[in-house]
This record gives sequence, structure tokens and C-alpha cells, in this order.
Amino acid sequence: MRAVTGVWRWRHNPLRRATDRREAWVALVALLLMVLAAPALGWVCGAHTDDALQKSVRAQRAGRHATTAVVVRRSPRAARVVADPEISSERGSQTSVVARWKAPDGTNRRGTVTTSSRKTGPGAEVEIWTDLDGRPVSRPMDAPTARAHAVLAGFGAMLLTLGLIEGVRQLIVRHMVRGRYTRIDRDWAETGPDWGRTGTGS
Repeated sequence: MRAVTGVWRWRHNPLRRATDRREAWVALVALLLMVLAAPALGWVCGAHTDDALQKSVRAQRAGRHATTAVVVRRSPRAARVVADPEISSERGSQTSVVARWKAPDGTNRRGTVTTSSRKTGPGAEVEIWTDLDGRPVSRPMDAPTARAHAVLAGFGAMLLTLGLIEGVRQLIVRHMVRGRYTRIDRDWAETGPDWGRTGTGS
């Protein structure tokens, strides 16, 4: 922004260099991309991510069923699948139990599951999720969680695009400044030996 406003303010200044004008154009293009392209790309990324996650949510909902399992006893080993739909974020509050339940086809099943329920004694009921074959699985993702993940993905894509645009702008400006100094050094090398000797008759 400083480059754009500075060149506009001094656009009639005879000391303004052509490189200043080019740098201002680069800054203006970068600003437009940041304001328009980056949010648009973030929105597109978020929308596509949301579509994919919502399809996954529907597929998980169709292939998983909530059922009630009856605790048989505590399990000395950890279960491979977290089956309780209300799992706490603190892993220390989860308990592995051996339980029995009915599969969707009505057959009796038995296995080790984890639960965050405080009632884990024999005969206690805990809610678990199973697949179509009756095997315990994790709770399916819900639509609000999928939407939150999609929003984060879109926001991340926008930030990444902003960083990329700014990085490219800085590389271009650095290349322009290096070229400017190279031309100054070349001109100085051509005129430097005669500097200060004007009018001496040399």
C-alpha cells in the first residue's frame, strides 16, 4: 500500500524512477489478489471440503447404528475402537469394558469397547456404535463438526494464498531492487573515473 500511495502522491515528481512505477503496479496487483482472489479461493476450498465431508457424514450415518451394550466386566486391556458417542477429550476418563450387544441383524455379539460413562460395573448399560455387521466402530461425524472442519480448511487456504501472494511480491520487488543497484553500479563504473574533473581540461 505504501508503494501504491507513494507513487500516486509523487506521480509528477521529476525524480520518480521507472522502477518506482513498476513496483507500484506490482503492489497494486498483489493487493487486488489479496482482496479478491484469496477470499474467493478460500470460499471455493471450504465449499468443496464441506461437500466432501457432508457426503462422508451421510455415508457414516447410513453404515453405522447406535445400540445399547450391557457391561459384562472391566477389561484389563485397552480397546481398539472408541465406541461411546460421548467420549471425553481426556483419555484418562475412558474405561475399557467387555460388553455384549445385539447386531443389526439381531445376533448376539460380545467384545471390548471403551466408554466415558461413569457407570461401568457389571450390568451397566453404555451406548455404542456398530457397523452393519455388528462390529463396534467410532461414532460417526456429525454435520456441524464437518462444517467447522470445512470452514477451517477454507480459512487455511485463504491464509496460505495470502502468504504466497506476499512472498511472490517480495521476490519480485527484491529482483527489481537488485536490478536497480546493478544499473547504478554500472553507470557509476562508467562515470566514476571522471567524477569531479569536469572543467579541468582533461
